[in-house]
Amino acid sequence: MNLTEQQKRIIEHVVNVFETGSTEGDYGAIATFEDGPDGVRQVTYGRSQTTEYGNLKELLQMYVDNQGKFSGEFPSYIKQIGIMPLAYNKEFHALLKKASDDIIMQQVQDEFFDKRYFKPAIAWADKNGFTLPLSALVIYDSFIHSGQVLIFLRKRFQEMVPIAGGYEKTWIKQYVETRHKWLANHSNKILRGTIYRTQCFKQLINDGNWELSKLPIKAHGVDVSC
Repeated sequence: MNLTEQQKRIIEHVVNVFETGSTEGDYGAIATFEDGPDGVRQVTYGRSQTTEYGNLKELLQMYVDNQGKFSGEFPSYIKQIGIMPLAYNKEFHALLKKASDDIIMQQVQDEFFDKRYFKPAIAWADKNGFTLPLSALVIYDSFIHSGQVLIFLRKRFQEMVPIAGGYEKTWIKQYVETRHKWLANHSNKILRGTIYRTQCFKQLINDGNWELSKLPIKAHGVDVSC
């Protein structure tokens, strides 16, 4: 998939808005939601939000390995992630917030979200024959929000991926509609509240904005223009 730098930036900015309300992302954004394993409350952190029971440990280890300003304060917490709940640990939250002002943490987050989410999303898109920037946005958002393009959702509609002879725009439209219905009717109230993501995609599809060239894009009430 040959995205221009502007297209990649728009994709990242739209998803940043979904995650933190800011186009550039909030490196110090911290939230706790009951969306961990078996509904356990967990910390989510960073520019595009990674989770305590997901990849937060990897992000913080990268910060330590890059000798960030506060790297000496993280090892004890890194050992606890996934073992001891940290959602209610105010000292840990304060450290995350403090470290977010360190330029090394910001650089590490940029590298981390690109490596862990953006590149795998684009690799999946390439493998399955997708070429359009809007497709890249939809797929990247799925990797950020759900860790992948969920297989059980793919089984709920008929269109094949382009590499298997399907039509790209039809597949994206059906996937977005299916994902929207799944989120809107989810048993978890938190996920029901995230349909602004698929509502944005549905509007882009209706507008025929497959190249993400019609700007600004309205993402959860925020104008994304570059």
